[in-house]
Amino acid sequence: MVILGIDPGYAIVGYGVVISDGRRHAAVDYGVIETPKTDRFPVRLAHIAKQLSDLIDRCRPDAIAIEELFFHTNKTTVIMVAEARGVILYVAESKGIPLYEYTPLQIKQSLTGYGRAVKTQMQEMVKGLLRLDKIPRPDDAADALAVALTHAQTNQRMGRYGI
Repeated sequence: MVILGIDPGYAIVGYGVVISDGRRHAAVDYGVIETPKTDRFPVRLAHIAKQLSDLIDRCRPDAIAIEELFFHTNKTTVIMVAEARGVILYVAESKGIPLYEYTPLQIKQSLTGYGRAVKTQMQEMVKGLLRLDKIPRPDDAADALAVALTHAQTNQRMGRYGI
């Protein structure tokens, strides 16, 4: 199964593509979609939509997993991230690919067994589970890979895909 994990944002959207048989996992691709800070916000949203659509067409995932939002402060930022997340959800849904959402707590619990794990613990688990030589950079890409791995580990009914 090919899983596209997404860490939503409006300045940077992290993505990670993982192939998994439910027990073994491998990173296929990861990176970020960045939007120009000088562009108007609607233009940035359109950029996210276009780049994500192209990414989905290129990697042809069987499932898309996205992190749910969790914010304590900065209401302006949360609104803008929520709007970008809405664009991401729309693009994913328009492609007809099953979409799954996970809270930060679920992601941490799935990867480390501890819902309050720190970022470095998460990054080390991503590196280990995907048998990578180094922690994926930037952090947004590592977070997206964590979302994809969460889906892989949460859904054990997957068939084998020859990893």
